[in-house]
Amino acid sequence: MKSSKNIPVMPEEQFSDHYKKTRPSKYAAGVKAVTVSMNHIHQQSGLFRGTQALLKLNQKSGFDCPSCAWPDPDEHRSFAEFCENGAKAIASETTKRIAGSDFFRNHSIETIAKNSDYWHEQQGRLTEPMYLAKGSQHYQAISWEKAFSLCAEHLKAMDCPDQAIFYTSGRTSNEAAFLYQLFARQLGTNNLPDCSNMCHESSGAALNQTIGIGKGTISLEDFDLADTIFLIGQNPGTNHPRMLSSLQKAKRKGATIIAINPLPEAGLMGFAHPQEIQGMLNQETSLTDHYIPVKINGDLPFLQGLSKAIFENPEWELLVDHRFIKTHTDGFSQYRASSTARDWKQIEKESGISVEVIRKMAQIALHSKKSIFCWAMGLTQHHNAVPTIREVVNLALIGGHLGRPGAGLCPVRGHSNVQGDRTMGIWEKMPEAFLQSLEKEFSFSVPRKIGYDTVDAIEAMHDGKCRVFIGLGGNFLSATPDTEYTAEAFRRCGLTVHISTKLNRSHVITGQEALILPCLGRSEADTVEGKAQFVTCENSMGVVQKSQGTLSPIAKTLKSEVAIVSGIAKSTLGNHPVNWASLRQNYDRIRNKIESVIPGFENFNQRVLQPGGFYLPNRAKKLDFSAIGGKAHFTLNQHTPITLEKDQLLLMTLRSHDQFNTTIYGMNDRYRGIHGERRVIFMNSLDMDRRGISEQQPVDIHSHFQGKTRTAYSFLAVSYPIPKGCTAAYFPEANVLVPLQSKAAVSHTPTSKSIVITISPHLTNKI
Repeated sequence: MKSSKNIPVMPEEQFSDHYKKTRPSKYAAGVKAVTVSMNHIHQQSGLFRGTQALLKLNQKSGFDCPSCAWPDPDEHRSFAEFCENGAKAIASETTKRIAGSDFFRNHSIETIAKNSDYWHEQQGRLTEPMYLAKGSQHYQAISWEKAFSLCAEHLKAMDCPDQAIFYTSGRTSNEAAFLYQLFARQLGTNNLPDCSNMCHESSGAALNQTIGIGKGTISLEDFDLADTIFLIGQNPGTNHPRMLSSLQKAKRKGATIIAINPLPEAGLMGFAHPQEIQGMLNQETSLTDHYIPVKINGDLPFLQGLSKAIFENPEWELLVDHRFIKTHTDGFSQYRASSTARDWKQIEKESGISVEVIRKMAQIALHSKKSIFCWAMGLTQHHNAVPTIREVVNLALIGGHLGRPGAGLCPVRGHSNVQGDRTMGIWEKMPEAFLQSLEKEFSFSVPRKIGYDTVDAIEAMHDGKCRVFIGLGGNFLSATPDTEYTAEAFRRCGLTVHISTKLNRSHVITGQEALILPCLGRSEADTVEGKAQFVTCENSMGVVQKSQGTLSPIAKTLKSEVAIVSGIAKSTLGNHPVNWASLRQNYDRIRNKIESVIPGFENFNQRVLQPGGFYLPNRAKKLDFSAIGGKAHFTLNQHTPITLEKDQLLLMTLRSHDQFNTTIYGMNDRYRGIHGERRVIFMNSLDMDRRGISEQQPVDIHSHFQGKTRTAYSFLAVSYPIPKGCTAAYFPEANVLVPLQSKAAVSHTPTSKSIVITISPHLTNKI
């Protein structure tokens, strides 16, 4: 019998018999989005249960979408306040399919591992606590009491608290996240890595340095007032489709939209609103006025070219906001001198954009009175990520685009409560004020040693420094870089624990022992001793709102995230000085504790009952930069180009339209015209011709970093309008290529958007 150490990390490489390539879509949504959404609901939930959930999704009296963190309108909300991917997420969560003890009795971990991530998703909801004993091939059902006791046994057996890692996914509620960090810190560690480490950590780092708060500065209504919107390194049609409604509205009011991205994504180009007659007839609103096909890793030189062009424009002294700059910023003269000294030839070479185009965009930026700057992981996952986002801030400061309606900074977060988790204390290096407040409220000594971020955690597990891994949501193995290395890190733990709703790859690549603890979904009613409970979430724009599921849970054996966290904590630490049992019985008590610890949550239980919730304070919106000395900072940012050797290319990982993060809903990416297959690599046709690679030819991809080569086998080469020298492939399949040690300066975010690769014909004996 194979031990868990011999289980294959990824499924065998094989191509679908149903692969088809069609012309990429010129717009997002339309009637197809409706039919696809309802098809997922019908197949998974049934129309009655699924429709019940959809009508409560993102409503003021309903529950928050478990997908992206795009905000809901403050005032009027549509009866269908969701997008196609939100509907897919609800279909997934409300499915009638069940993966209980019978499933695990009939499927060994080796069998599960050989199947795809899509297959895992299709098996249904987890319903019972499951335990994998040392050396076993099959999970077995275990009682909740025994599961909590097993966690406590391993945690108590550690030599020191820092041998435990507490990972958090962005779907976790504020209440569960607060208890989770409280548990870790009472245990004695700040090892609290989270999914933000891998996505928007660079945004928080750059914004904290420049404006004193690691969050955006706009509200949803600002899109109605903007005259210019920059979309940089993002794909709203797939990753946060409800943003398209805001962009459509802004466009109809006269805003100019500039999209800067290596791929001409459908959601950047047009939008057919499925709740309008025109949209249902597939008559789209054109969105982007100017599409800028920047090279991968070329955003920073392009943005620096914009500032250089602004200062070379004869009108610049008349049009920049001198009053704002003098009153609210420092470092402007040095920044201007640095900008004007840059070389145009170098800017053109590194960005891939001509000086003429850059000057045209600079003219628009210079004349704009109300600009919004939006970005996502296309900026955050490069070595230059933090300097690049600081450069976005520089452009906003030149025009005074902070503290005024219709203008500001908008990092578009991914998972639904990733911003709230950070607010609740899910961070390995929370500020001293938070730690002191926590200490005062709960009367125990809070650790000060900085904990592990995600990359640190993987290295520590790999080095044998950690014995227990607990994941509150997410699919750690598939989400993280360097898949084979991370798998070996998992295997060196004594116990790996995953609090999950659905089966995923992290459940089969485990420590010596493993637990799967199934939890309620957002859509399901959470009742404690006969009383209905609710949780809260914080969206991308700092709104905290109530989320309360209404559907009957798929199984009576499920527990809430709050109950699971408090159950493990109580078994490990007892009820003193934190009364875990009391907090679990009534979530109002958790919110009272949050109010006592975290500024901005005054009268939390009362204010969150207001329809739509409330905004957290945001100093930068009020031009209060006291946290960084009283003024926002212009910064000087050095671009570090990636020098490619002969035949090398740059690869970025991305999502298909049929996935959210690591959850694979289907095998199609219809906006890009890819159907029935995920193992594809998008290439410029000239790069294919130069290498003698034909359309749909099977190839192997090799990444190169610090003398080590990693290989992803068996991908189909697909020609696509992407800049020469650039390629793209879907994660998690391509994550094996991302070197763990290749990370952004300051933020330590893995550089999943700039991987040096070569491509070779597929080795047929590897299939």
